[in-house]
Amino acid sequence: MAALSSVRWLTRALVAAPDPGIWRALGTSAVSRATLRNQPETPLLTFSAGKIHTPMEYKGELASYDMRLRRKLDLFANVVHVKSLPGYKTRHNNLDLVIIREQTEGEYSSLEHESARGVIECLKIVTRTKSQRIAKFAFDYATKKGRAKVTAVHKANIMKLGDGLFLQCCREVAELYPKIKFETMIIDNCCMQLVQNPYQFDVLVMPNLYGNIIDNLAAGLVGGAGVVPGESYSAEYAVFETGARHPFAQAVGRNIANPTAMLLSASNMLRHLNLEHHATMISDAVKKVIKVGKVRTSDMGGYATCHDFTEAVIAALPM
Repeated sequence: MAALSSVRWLTRALVAAPDPGIWRALGTSAVSRATLRNQPETPLLTFSAGKIHTPMEYKGELASYDMRLRRKLDLFANVVHVKSLPGYKTRHNNLDLVIIREQTEGEYSSLEHESARGVIECLKIVTRTKSQRIAKFAFDYATKKGRAKVTAVHKANIMKLGDGLFLQCCREVAELYPKIKFETMIIDNCCMQLVQNPYQFDVLVMPNLYGNIIDNLAAGLVGGAGVVPGESYSAEYAVFETGARHPFAQAVGRNIANPTAMLLSASNMLRHLNLEHHATMISDAVKKVIKVGKVRTSDMGGYATCHDFTEAVIAALPM
């Protein structure tokens, strides 16, 4: 466990490898170094990433770095597992739901233009191929994880063609999974129901913008942006990141950010690589620190720094 005796939080750049189909992360964590030390060098198809701040000002490029990365790797499915942390009480406890978001089209297509002076048109793209793909991903996920219900979230009552197509695709795919209960819910009502009675949900699947909003709303139910991990998938790649779309830019350089989401994301990445023992060891240590309650960052009602919390997690690792 010597490799885990010290953790440094670094900002890493992503660059395209000579082969345009392969992206590599610059730098390797202590955990992955220890794990892969004796492995042959191969292209990395799995990596962990933090949120990148996106300015609101237009500076010649409509698509953010995050969006460009998703398109380059075709990271079509974003998965956020919203689960209550033992020992940390919120308004709703014992929550366990999964939000699956299509994140390569919809309002996030960055297709905007000024058609006339003072008139901006923003296109929302919805395709049958990608709607069927995310619906199948959601039902496959529910089947694999032993989930009982999938809820398709939409606004087809107003966007009859765009969201109507998404909803139709979900219904068609649902017929192929008779053992999984299927429901639909309008996005407005879904937001209210999540606040009033989130226990009714199991797996939720939705288009891009709705997922962005619901991810953050649901994260707030269990403690906020600092405690919920997330992951994105394509046919070839897996990226593990924080679940909420909040970069917490005001924490930069102040040593106050909650590292829980990133640590749990790293644990999920190890689990994805079939390193179950290492993954469980890290996630159990994080949950143990939170449950004991002596070391918590300010967003969880404590006074610990990011470094303090990380050191407490390291101390909680089994020797």
